[in-house]
Order: sequence, then C-alpha cells, then structure tokens
Amino acid sequence: MPPLPLPDGRVLRHPRDPSFVEVAPPRLYDDRLRTVIAPEARLLSLYDGATWAEGPVWWEQHRMLVFSDVVGRRTLGWREDGSVVTVVDRSAFANGNAVDAEGRLLHAEQGRRALSRTDDTGTHVLADTFEGAPLNSPNDLVVDATGAVWFTDPLYGITNPAEGYPAASALGHQSVYRWRDVQPLERMVDLDARNGIGFSPDETMLYVAESNPEGLPRVAACAWDGESLGAPSTFATVDAGIPDGFAVDRRGWLWISSDAGVVVVDDTGTRLGVIPTPHVVSNCAFDAEERRLFLTGEADLWMLELR
Repeated sequence: MPPLPLPDGRVLRHPRDPSFVEVAPPRLYDDRLRTVIAPEARLLSLYDGATWAEGPVWWEQHRMLVFSDVVGRRTLGWREDGSVVTVVDRSAFANGNAVDAEGRLLHAEQGRRALSRTDDTGTHVLADTFEGAPLNSPNDLVVDATGAVWFTDPLYGITNPAEGYPAASALGHQSVYRWRDVQPLERMVDLDARNGIGFSPDETMLYVAESNPEGLPRVAACAWDGESLGAPSTFATVDAGIPDGFAVDRRGWLWISSDAGVVVVDDTGTRLGVIPTPHVVSNCAFDAEERRLFLTGEADLWMLELR
C-alpha cells in the first residue's frame, strides 16, 4: 500500500545525527535481557524541543516515529535522517497515538475529549461521548487485531489547564473503552487514574497503567477471552514515581516508563532490568523490527538501539 500523504509535513529541524546522552548505562538483571540490550548500549538524543513529549508510535508507512508535544499542541514526526516535521499542528492537546490497519493515525485528544483519526482530509472525531455524556480526557490507546480501538479516559485534560480545558467530569468514573466503527462505545473496565494501555501478543491479556501516586501505582492486568475482561490484578510496579505509558514487545515483555527510566519485565511480571534516563519517561515504543526503542519525556525524544 503506498504511503498516505503526510499531513502538514513542515520541517522543524533539518537532518542531523543523534548525540549521546550523559546517563548511566542500562542495568541488566537477567541474561535474557542481555540478548536484547548490549551492556555497552547508550541512550541517544533525537530531539529536545518539545514542551511535554508523549505518545510515541512507529508509523511504518512513512518510516517515521510520531509523537505528541501535548502542551505545545503539536503532533510531530522524527524521520530516519534525523529531521523533525510537524504532522498535526495545531492539535487538540493530543496525547497517545496509534496507527490503524489502513495506515491512518489515531489520537487520544485531551482538548476535544475525544478519540480521533487523521487522514489526508484532516483530523476527525470518532468518539467524544459515552451514553450522551462527554468523555473525561482520552489519554492513551491501542488497536487490537480486529481493528477495534481501546483507550483510557482519565481526568488529566480536565484538571490540568496546561493539557486541556478545566471542567468537571460528566461521567463520574474513569474507564477503559472499546470503539468499533458503527457500534456504540463500550465501557470495558473502571480503574484508578488509568494511563498507558496495551495487549499481550496473543491478546489474552490487557494491561493498563494506574498512575495515582496516592493509591497503588501499578500496571494492572485483566484477562481477555474475546468477550469479557477478568478482574484487574497487579502485574508490575516501578522503581520510582508512577508507571505511565509502556510498550509490549513480541515476547510479551513490558517496557514501562517511570521516574527511574524504563523498567523491563517479562510476561510474568519478573523484573529484567532498567534503562536509566536523565529525567522522567512518559512513554516508549518500538520500530517495526523492534531494533530500536524510542522514549519520550519532558522536552525529549530518545532512542536506544537494540540487538
């Protein structure tokens, strides 16, 4: 399938080589992680001009890493030549991003309190209400094998003026939803301050980050049988701060963002290692081949080359 036209596409920064980041090397606790990360691997800086970087996703059609500058209200793209372009400018405080089977970008918009999709005609709302009431502020999302979009709906965009527009919740709950075209929006599970979201490779387990620092910050796991979700249980915690976004690799390992960097756990939740970063990580994502890990946080987009 030929690439879709690149929305916007204005160059913010011309090509350049990445630079090394002054930070401790990865801490590898398990030999299995040594087969993925070389002990001498070093974090690379790709971009440092965001206001609050979030929501990375690899856009294979354009060989580009798309990420959000939530506070700066732009969706950006890093190209493999090192240039950075705008993809959507001005965004509605978009946070999480995903790519559907047709190569279109999907966004969790905190400003319009909506799930949206960008194509060559613009960015259009797919869902912004549940049972007639406005959503809170969609934060992160994942597309399953059937094409359904699952997204989290915490309060951040309606409680933080830098990330949306202040408002009271019209729902009174924070939930995970499933969107399917021409179907009513489905409320799948309620969790505390939900954030990042992802599936195991076989889609029998849904993972959701609960990011309430006053509660139990954790990644929760819910069994999924194709019809209903099981009760949430604690799958993993992080070394410092709260779990935010995360990536799930082909092995079923979770790469979880935190104040300490990226915490790597296997498919049972066993700790494998930590990738230190200079400051808090908001989210992470792989390229299509899983040979590069991209990390976002504060002003920065980083990359770690993998084996």
